[in-house]
Amino acid sequence: MPINITMPALSPTMEEGNLSKWLVKEGDKVSPGDVIAEIETDKATMEVEAVDEGTVAKLVVPAGTEGVKVNALIAILAGDGEDAAAAAKSGGGAAPKAEAPKADAPKAEPPKEAPKPAAAAAASPPAKAEPAPVANGHVAGDRVFASPLARRIAKDAGVDVTALTGSGPHGRVVKVDVEAAIASGGAPASKAPAGTPSAPAPAPKPMSDDQVLKLFAEGSYELVPHDNMRKTIARRLVEAKSTIPHFYLTLDCELDALLALRTQLNAAAPMKKTEKGEAPAYKLSVNDMVIKAMAMALMAVPDANASWTENAMVKHKHADVGVAVSIPGGLITPIIRHADEKTLSVISNEMKDLASRARSRKLKPEEYQGGTTAVSNLGMFGIKDFAAVINPPHATILAVGAGEERAMVKKGAIRIATVMSVTLSTDHRAVDGALGAELLGAFKRLIENPMGMLV
Repeated sequence: MPINITMPALSPTMEEGNLSKWLVKEGDKVSPGDVIAEIETDKATMEVEAVDEGTVAKLVVPAGTEGVKVNALIAILAGDGEDAAAAAKSGGGAAPKAEAPKADAPKAEPPKEAPKPAAAAAASPPAKAEPAPVANGHVAGDRVFASPLARRIAKDAGVDVTALTGSGPHGRVVKVDVEAAIASGGAPASKAPAGTPSAPAPAPKPMSDDQVLKLFAEGSYELVPHDNMRKTIARRLVEAKSTIPHFYLTLDCELDALLALRTQLNAAAPMKKTEKGEAPAYKLSVNDMVIKAMAMALMAVPDANASWTENAMVKHKHADVGVAVSIPGGLITPIIRHADEKTLSVISNEMKDLASRARSRKLKPEEYQGGTTAVSNLGMFGIKDFAAVINPPHATILAVGAGEERAMVKKGAIRIATVMSVTLSTDHRAVDGALGAELLGAFKRLIENPMGMLV
């Protein structure tokens, strides 16, 4: 019996992928565990292994096909002793298209003809009611211009400014108009007429592609279609900024003690043999020490090591720190798991491996999904400070700026120190201002007293 091979879901959020490459051809025999294809998801290129044994009867989806839906048929295997040509004809059929309805979905019945309205109802619709004008000729709901002082006096006296005729520039209601109304005993505050809309105007929709392109001269641009990564980044950023109430905390950390310790630790690194000869067993970066400090700070302030859900607060038992890595076409955030328990040398070597495989899109989903916080470092580009966007389900992300020499004043004396500005973006639903400040304070103490990260 023919065996159908379908597009696998390589991550919990995957809906479609690109079939980058077939590593088998029709007629090849495969066994369970054999790598048969490479699938490109939004973040990585992953190998797909055969689950069953058989002969490749037909490659339904050609290599290089983009946007193949999860569970769509991509190939057919002929079972043991089965004719491959016959299996190709009888197996599976064409791959399901994105537009195709679900197999078990009931067919929609044609809508029944609606009963014809009665003759009286068929008459022309009633005229739309016009908003009722108020005393000064304004239509209810129109904006009335009045000075702040005039509004305050009117409010205290119970006078409705919309009922006044302004004598100021362009009909602006000013103090003398309110005082005149009070003196004459007129224009009491009135309720808005029934039916006056109170709902806010809907948010404007973003410009369509056609509207954007009309702003530029034809031939002055080229169109580069979005790949899966860029689409996912855009969707996640819109989700983050529209659903997470961000607030930001910034402080400065002195780096001189950390830089001195880093130099000592790197000088003490033992040598190991590699393919290129001997090399130090590790080489610590400032970013490695930032990762460790952030993890330890979360363990020192456990209430900040949390994620928000609608029904409960998720309190994490370990600090899993994601680190933003720039790759061609976007970025990805591989995660250092249990960073609070790992030594600096382990964090450093693990981070180098993750970053290398991230740039070649070889990360596994479990290596970049989840985490309890993240670090984004633009210091190497000379950026002094910035605010990063929180990556759900995290409640915090730390934006790290460049270390630079600055004049510092302590006890009335000016001295030069190497200073780094950091900004903590925080989900206000999970972490309040004082708690966020406590977390950032714990991070600062570790950065300025780095020996605490070694014990």
